[in-house]
Amino acid sequence: MKQSELVDLLGRMTLREKIGQLVQLDGGCFGTDAVAVGPRAKLGVTQEDVDVCGSVLNVLGAEEVHRIQDAYLERSRLKIPLVFMADVIYGYQTCYPIPLGLGATWDPELIREDYNLIAEEAVADGCMVTFSPPVDVVRDARWGRCLEMPGEDPYLSSRFARAMVEGFKGDGTPQKSLASCVKHFAGYGAPEAGREYNTVDMSEWRLRNEYLPPYRAAVEAGCDLVMTSFNTIDGIPATANRWLMHDVLRDEWGFDGPIITDYAAIDELRAHGVAANRREAAKLAMNATVDIDMKTPCYAHELEALIETGEVSLEQIDTACMRVLELKNRLGLFEDPYRTCSPERRTEVTCTPERLESARKTCDEALVLLKNEGGLLPLTTGGNAPRVALIGPYANSRDIIGMWAIHADKTHSVTLAEAFAEVMGDDGFAWAQGCPTLDDYSELGEFGKIPAFGAPTGEGADLETMAAEALELAASSDVVVMALGEHMLQSGEGGARTDITIPAPQKRLLKRVRALGKPVVLVLFNGRPLSLTDVIDDCDAIVEAWFPGTAGGRSVADVLFGTVNPSGRLTVSFPHNVGQEPLYYAQFSTGRPAKTSTHSGRFVSRYMDCPNDAMFPFGYGLSYHTARYDNLRLSADELTADGVLEVSIDVTNEGDIAGTEVVQLYIHDKVATRVRPMLELRDFARVELAPRERRTVTFILREEALRFWTPEHGWASEPGAFEVMAGPNSRDLLVGEFELV
Repeated sequence: MKQSELVDLLGRMTLREKIGQLVQLDGGCFGTDAVAVGPRAKLGVTQEDVDVCGSVLNVLGAEEVHRIQDAYLERSRLKIPLVFMADVIYGYQTCYPIPLGLGATWDPELIREDYNLIAEEAVADGCMVTFSPPVDVVRDARWGRCLEMPGEDPYLSSRFARAMVEGFKGDGTPQKSLASCVKHFAGYGAPEAGREYNTVDMSEWRLRNEYLPPYRAAVEAGCDLVMTSFNTIDGIPATANRWLMHDVLRDEWGFDGPIITDYAAIDELRAHGVAANRREAAKLAMNATVDIDMKTPCYAHELEALIETGEVSLEQIDTACMRVLELKNRLGLFEDPYRTCSPERRTEVTCTPERLESARKTCDEALVLLKNEGGLLPLTTGGNAPRVALIGPYANSRDIIGMWAIHADKTHSVTLAEAFAEVMGDDGFAWAQGCPTLDDYSELGEFGKIPAFGAPTGEGADLETMAAEALELAASSDVVVMALGEHMLQSGEGGARTDITIPAPQKRLLKRVRALGKPVVLVLFNGRPLSLTDVIDDCDAIVEAWFPGTAGGRSVADVLFGTVNPSGRLTVSFPHNVGQEPLYYAQFSTGRPAKTSTHSGRFVSRYMDCPNDAMFPFGYGLSYHTARYDNLRLSADELTADGVLEVSIDVTNEGDIAGTEVVQLYIHDKVATRVRPMLELRDFARVELAPRERRTVTFILREEALRFWTPEHGWASEPGAFEVMAGPNSRDLLVGEFELV
C-alpha cells in the first residue's frame, strides 16, 4: 500500500478497530468457540476483542497461521490482516548456541549470516516478527537471563546487536527477512541481587554510558519494534516511563516504529504500585507512547473511556494505530497475509544440511577452552587413542539447547555420545550417566516437567547404582570426560540463582571420579558464568560448551579431538565466588585501589576471603597453539579531534598448528571530569594464523571512541592522557600512551 492508502484506511476505521490494532492476544483466544472460551475468559476479553485484535503472540506453524488468518479475515470488516509474533532468539528449528556462546565467537559477521538463515526458517513456518535480539548488558551471573545476551560489555554487545538485526533483515524479500524487536528496553540486565523482574536503580550517567548503547545500535541498524522491560528505571516502570520511551527512544534516537510491552506489563503497573487500576495503567502506557499491549485487556477495555475523559487523545490512538499499520505494510501483509509461509516452504528450508553445518561452524567458534593442564587436550584418535569414559547427565542428552529454544527440533540434536561414536567408534569409548542433574527438582517450579523438555534427567533412578556404573567405567579408562552443568531450566527467564556452582550431585560424582587418579576433562553445559572454585582442581582440562544447540555434540567432539582448534573467548567474567557479583572487567578505580593504594593492609578495596578479580576474565580463552603478542606501537603520540591514530601489535603463532587469535583493543582515560573505567573495549579482530606465522594487526582509533556521556555535555571526549592496550584478553595486555589534543 502507498502511504496515502494507509491514511485512507485509518480514516475508515472505527475507534474500536483502531484500539484493536494496539492489542496482542495469544493463540488460545483464536481457537474454535469451544476451545477459546477458557483462554478468553481467563484474560477477560470478548469475541469482539478478538475480532479486531491486531497481532498474535507465539502461534507458529504454517497451517495454524493460515487457519487463524483465514478465519480472522473472513470476519474482518476492513480485511486488515493479523501479524504473527514470536520469540526466535537463537534459532528456530535449527538451534544455534545460546547468545552468551554466540558472543564468545567474537565474530559478528558470522552471526549476521546465521541470523539470516534463522529468519528464513522462521518465516517459512509463519513467524513475521521476532522478539529478538535481546541485548541487555549482563554483569550479574545470578540473573537467569544471562543466557540470552551477548555479554557484559556495551561495545561488544552493540556490535552483536547490529549484526543480529541486519541478519534478520536479510535481503528484504519476504522469504528471507524477519522483522526484529530489540529488547528489553531498558536496563533489564541489571536487577538488584540478580533476581528476575527486580528493581533496577542506577544513575542516568551509568545507564547512558553502559546500558543504552546496544539498544541504540539495534535502532540504528533498523530494528522494527522495541519491547519495554519489566523493571523500573528511576522509580518508574519502563512501560510507563515517558522519559525513556518518548524523550530518549523517540525524540533523541528518532525511532518511530511500534513499541510493544513485554508479557502483561501494562497490567503489572498495578503491582508496581504506580496505577490503582487498569484504566490508570492504560493511560500511563499510552502517554509513554507504548503502542501495543501484549496479553492484557487494558487497552482493549480502557482506552475508549480515557478518550471520553480527555486523558488520552484520539490523535494518540491514531498515531499508535498508524505505526502498527505501517509495520504490516512493510511486511507486505496487505498483499500476502501469510507472508509466503507454507508447509512446503517449511520442509524446503528447515534443518537443511546447510543450516546444520552453519550451526556446527558457529558452535565450533563458540566453545571456550578454560584450562588445559599438561596439554591433555586434544585427545588422540586412531591406533594409539586412549580409552575414554564419557560420564555425566549430559553424556547422552539432547537437552543441550537451552531454555529459550522453544521451537527447536530436538530430533536433529546430536548428543555427545553419538558424536564420540562417530569419531571413535562404539568400541573406542563408553558412557554412563552417573548421577541425576539435581538433587531436588522442585526448585525448577512448574517448568520441571513441561512437555517441551520432558522429565528431569535421572529422576527416580537408583542413585548408587548409577554412580557405581560410572565409577567402574572410569576406573577402566585412560581418560574421563565429565559432561556436567546446570539443568537446562536452571537458567533462562525465572532462573535466578544464589548458588552458581555446578549442582551438588554432579560435584559429588566429579570428586569420586577424580579420586581414581585418572586425567579428567570437564565439559560444561550452562547458561551463565559459573563459580568453579570448588571443582577447578578436580579436572585437568575444562571446555565451556554453554548450551550449544543442535550441533553441540559434534562441536564438542571437534574441540576435544582436535578437529577444531578452539578460538572462543569469554564475553562474561567467571567469578571465584557468587559474593563477587555483579562482576565485570570494566571496573572503576577507587580512592584506595587494592594494588596501588598508598594505604596498606586491610584498609584498601578488597575482599578478605576472595580475590577482587575474576577466575576467568572477560576476553579469556585458550587454544591448542601458543601465541605471542609483542611490539605494541602507535602511529603518533597525539590524536586530534578530526584525526586517526593507528595502533599496531604483532601476533605470532608459535605452535605447529593453525589457529585463530581474538586480538582485543582497550583504552583508559587516565584523568577525566568523571571517573572512567580502568579498561574499556574499543575494537577487536579475529586473526587466523598459520603455524609459526607472524602478523601485524592494526586498529584505527578515532576521537569518537574516547567519548563518554555526562549530564553537562552529553557525548563528548576530554583532552588529556590516555592509555591504549592490546592483547589476547582483558588481563594480559601491552600498554601504550597518547594525548588527545
